[in-house]
Amino acid sequence: MKKYLKLLYLAPMAFFIASCDNGFEEMNVNPNASTEVVPGFLFTRAQLTTVANNYTGAAYLTIGQSMQHFATYKEVPAAGDKYFNYGYSNGSWALYGGDPASAGAVIDVEQVIGAVKTAPENVNKLSVARIWRAYLYHRLTDLYGDIPYSEAGKALTDKNFTPKYDTQQSIYADLLKEIEESIAAFDASKATFGNSDLIYGGDVTKWKKFGYSMMLRLGMRLTEIDPAMAETWVKKAIAGGVITSDSDMATIAYVDGSITASRNFIASGLMSTDYVNPGGDNVEGGKLAKTLIDHLKNTKDPRLNVISIVWVPSADGKSFTADTTTALQKGMQNAAFNSLPGDFNTFSEPNPATILKYNAPLLVFTTAEAHLLLAEAALRGWYSGTTAEAEYTAAVTSAMKQWTLFGNAGIISDAKIAAYLKDNAFKTAGTLAEKMEQIGTQKWLSLFLEDEYEIFSNWRRTGYPKLTPTNYPGNLTGGKIPTRFVIPDSEENYNKANFYEARTRQGGTNTLSSVVWWDK
Repeated sequence: MKKYLKLLYLAPMAFFIASCDNGFEEMNVNPNASTEVVPGFLFTRAQLTTVANNYTGAAYLTIGQSMQHFATYKEVPAAGDKYFNYGYSNGSWALYGGDPASAGAVIDVEQVIGAVKTAPENVNKLSVARIWRAYLYHRLTDLYGDIPYSEAGKALTDKNFTPKYDTQQSIYADLLKEIEESIAAFDASKATFGNSDLIYGGDVTKWKKFGYSMMLRLGMRLTEIDPAMAETWVKKAIAGGVITSDSDMATIAYVDGSITASRNFIASGLMSTDYVNPGGDNVEGGKLAKTLIDHLKNTKDPRLNVISIVWVPSADGKSFTADTTTALQKGMQNAAFNSLPGDFNTFSEPNPATILKYNAPLLVFTTAEAHLLLAEAALRGWYSGTTAEAEYTAAVTSAMKQWTLFGNAGIISDAKIAAYLKDNAFKTAGTLAEKMEQIGTQKWLSLFLEDEYEIFSNWRRTGYPKLTPTNYPGNLTGGKIPTRFVIPDSEENYNKANFYEARTRQGGTNTLSSVVWWDK
C-alpha cells in the first residue's frame, strides 16, 4: 500500500514535470540569435577583432614600450618599459575565443571558411577568408611560437576542446601554402564579400597584391632560420606582384561616432587608457619615449611634428595648447622613474590632431613596408628589378605621405621629404649591416603605432633598430628586452598535455624571455 500511495503521489509530479518540459527547448531559444552562419557578418567581425584585439595590453604597453616608442613612470603598466607584468601579453590569446564581443577571430574565420568552402561560386570569399586566416595566425604564432593551429577553432564542429600545438615551422609552411593556393583560386567573375570586406570592398585584384605582400613578409621572416626557403617565397611574392602603389594599401576606415566600436581603436585605446586630459598626470603614466623623440630630432625627421606634441599651459594655467614645435619635443627615458617626475608635463605625447583622432584610418599593410621588404630583397640578391636605394627612397616617401590620411595636420611637404632624404640618404657605399640597419630603422619609424607587432617581429629577426635594454630592479627578464609573449595559465588548466608538450619543445619555458622558432 505504501508503494502504491507513493506511485500515486509521484505520478502527477512526473506529469507536471513532463508538461513543464513540453516546449521548454523552444522557449529557451533566443529569438534574436541567428542559427546559421552569416559569412559576411562574421568576416567583418573577424577583420575588426583581428586588428583590434588586446591593442592596449599588447601593442601599446608591451611592444610599444619595449620597442621604445613609449615610456611610463609607473610600475604596473610597465610590461615593456620595465619588463614587468607579463599578464598584458596573455590577452592576445583571446583571439582563440573569450568575450564574444571582443574576441574569437579564430572561431569566426573558421566558421566563415566552413560556410563558403563547398560552393564553387564562393571561391573568392573562400580565398579572402583563407588569406585573412593566414594574417591572423601569423600574428599569433609570431607572438607565442608553437600554437594550436590545425585543430584550432573546431570545438563546435569537431567537439575538439583540447587542440594540439603545431610547431611554428609547420605553421609557417602551411600559411605560405594557404596564401599561394588562395591567390591562384581567385576568379574575377565570381561574387565577393563586397562591403562586408572592410579593407578592399571585395576587390580581387587588390586582395592578390595583399596576399603576395603577406607572402613577402612571411618569406623574409625565415632569413635567419631557413635562407633557402626564404629566398624561394620572396621571389614568388615579387613575381606575383606586391603592394607598390598607395592606392593598393590595405586600410580600414573608422568614424568618430557615438558608438565606441566605430572609432579607431588605437585612438580610443590611447585616449581612455592614458591620454585622457591635457596637462598633469596620465592614467598609465605614459609619454613618448626618449629613444623615439631623440632619433626624430637628430635626423631632422618631419614626422616628429606630425606624431608629437607638448601641452603648453596658458598664462593662468587653466588650459593647455598642443604645440608641435620641434624645440619643445622631449621624450621620457624608459625605466627611469618610479614616481611622477617633476617635469612630467614637459614630455611629448601623441598628437591629438593625427594619432588620437577617432576617425583616423588603420593602416593594415602599407606601401612603405612593401618597399622596405623589396629593398632587403634587392640587398640579398633576390630581386634584380630594382635597387635597394630606389626601394628605400620609395619607402621613406610613402611612409611620410601616408600621414596625409590622418588629416591636414599629417601633411608633410615634398620639400621636407626631399630634405630628409638628402640628409638621410641610403648608404650605397656602406656595409651590408649598415644598409640593413637603415632599412630596419625605417620600418621602426614607418610602422609606428599602426603595426607594432611587425616592428617587434622585425626587430627580433634583424636586431634593428639598435635598442639599449633597461634593467629596472626586479624586472622579469634579467634586463633583456622581451622576445615572446606568455601563453596564459588557462592553457595549463584546460589543455595541459598539449601545452606541456609545446613548452618542452620550445626550451621548457613560457616566459617573456623565451624565443620563437625563427628568432635566431
